[in-house]
Amino acid sequence: MSGASGGLSAPERIKRGKHSKRKKRKRIGFALDMTPLVDITFLLLTFFMFTTTMAAPQVMEMSMPPEGDVKIEVRENELMTLRLRDDGKLFFNMANDEPKPVEIKDLRKIAETENLRPEIQNKLITVFKVSEDAKYGDMVKVLDELNLAEIKISDVLSQKKDEKGEPVKRKRKFTLAPLDTSDLRLIKGL
Repeated sequence: MSGASGGLSAPERIKRGKHSKRKKRKRIGFALDMTPLVDITFLLLTFFMFTTTMAAPQVMEMSMPPEGDVKIEVRENELMTLRLRDDGKLFFNMANDEPKPVEIKDLRKIAETENLRPEIQNKLITVFKVSEDAKYGDMVKVLDELNLAEIKISDVLSQKKDEKGEPVKRKRKFTLAPLDTSDLRLIKGL
């Protein structure tokens, strides 16, 4: 017996055929238990199902006053009127000025400028008159631009202080109305 182990040694195998220099790899048994993965998959599935069904749909919030024939006195210099025709053209005017055609993409800058004028800051009333045949998408674009303008307006106002020393809060005044015949006469030739 050779070797220092002192025990019995296994008999050596005699190889037949060509002798290769390559060593044989030992095969290792491998088993993957899929039970925890299935559990996690079902937990994730139920989580996403609950969160997607319980998420509130995104809506544009608008406070509409109750219908009535109550007339409200408004200073002309505090009134900005927007008119949207059925062909998608938008018109803008302040007080009793002549309506001017404007691009919807330019409306944000106009709203910011008019709302932040020192003499009417935080007092401006925006009247949005829409033709009955106007495209819904055009109306939403106008409302989106007005909402985006509110970011800068609110930011500028919040940097100022009121009588109590607190940041000024934005008082947004907005109304939505149908385009009537007098409005159509004003913007017909433009």
